[in-house]
Amino acid sequence: MGCDLGKLASSATSGDDRGGKHKDVLEEPPSPGPPDPRLPLTAKQKYSMIASWKGISRAMEPTGVYMFIKLFEEHQELLQLFTKFGELKTRDAQANSMELAEHANKVMTTLDEGIKELDDLDNFFQYLTQVGATHKTIPGFNPDYFWKIEVPFLEAVKTTLGDRFTENIETIYKITIKLIIETLVKGYTEAAGP
Repeated sequence: MGCDLGKLASSATSGDDRGGKHKDVLEEPPSPGPPDPRLPLTAKQKYSMIASWKGISRAMEPTGVYMFIKLFEEHQELLQLFTKFGELKTRDAQANSMELAEHANKVMTTLDEGIKELDDLDNFFQYLTQVGATHKTIPGFNPDYFWKIEVPFLEAVKTTLGDRFTENIETIYKITIKLIIETLVKGYTEAAGP
């Protein structure tokens, strides 16, 4: 009996599957492809970015409103670009403005869509390039204005994430927002029009 079990075990491991139906159970999963050189994040950083962004996506409107309040504190001259809430000069007026909240939510949704596309960089670049191009229609808009959102964005993310905003997460967000802004600027500058 021991002899029969030995033969059975050896035929299973030797590839003798008597009819070709035996599959190697211990196959290794395919390794991920090489990283896309267009993404300046490692695979681990990208995973951390997407995972931590879930905390932001649950609080998009307040994060966005805080981001715009910080933007207007630093660059009050940008208020003139917004016809719906350009007259809101105080922090309280801005914090209580439905129009500002709507715009903040729209911007955060754009960022959300971009970050969700980090797994498909072709879509990421296409989407954000199109968003950048749409800013050509805003009278008085300068593509350098995109860069003015960088610091307020990072401050808003830090406030929303709280203790989860570690030094590592801060580095990842800095890299990500820089890539997003570069893509928006490229879309704006390459778009046809005035």
